[in-house]
Amino acid sequence: MNILVTLCGRGGSKGIPGKNIKMLSGKPLIAYSIKHAQQLIEKFGGDIALSTDSNEIINVASEYGVKSNYKRPPLLATDSIGKIDVIDDVLIYMESNNKRHYDYVIDLDITSPLRHIDDLIAAFQLLISDEKALNIFSVSEASRNPYFNMVEIGNDDYARLVKVGDFRTRQSSPKVYDMNASFYIYRRAFFSQNLKSAVTDSSLIYVMEHICFDIDEPLDFKIMDYLLSNNLLGFDL
Repeated sequence: MNILVTLCGRGGSKGIPGKNIKMLSGKPLIAYSIKHAQQLIEKFGGDIALSTDSNEIINVASEYGVKSNYKRPPLLATDSIGKIDVIDDVLIYMESNNKRHYDYVIDLDITSPLRHIDDLIAAFQLLISDEKALNIFSVSEASRNPYFNMVEIGNDDYARLVKVGDFRTRQSSPKVYDMNASFYIYRRAFFSQNLKSAVTDSSLIYVMEHICFDIDEPLDFKIMDYLLSNNLLGFDL
């Protein structure tokens, strides 16, 4: 069983300049995902691939043990390109460069590092045990429910529930989850089917029981730094 762990991060960030290597509780943000990638490789074997267009990110990753000869093409380094196309490109490069076929790809999102190695192992084992599943991704309990307290504006400019259903309480509504972007694990077959979304008819979810969120805004960064600096996660990152 050959595993490729991918770390993908562009150099440019409009909301938080230099986000992927910005210092978070004493370490560059990318260092947390590098640690998890290294733990996975120690457990299962395989390789780590870095996909970035930034020499700065390449240099910082190298300092933490991930060296890369791959440079993301400019076409895949814009904010309009989907993550799956980015992963697919570095996967093809690594298979060609290493003369190896990878059975699974584990993508660790640099900007959503609040994960534990036990999360990754448990999710990976869930995917392996379901031969029909193409992938699995991490989610968190949702605070809003589209059947009960989320609305959208229709063409007539009036608000309506996102999902139609006869539900009087959030508890009685169908269970929904937030995709927290922390990790996505794919069978190699996923990329052979030219799929463009991680949500397919054959996708599994892994529900994280602890706090996990993606850094999108400067406030997110401050909250995450506070949690880490004050040991409030309940586990070591």
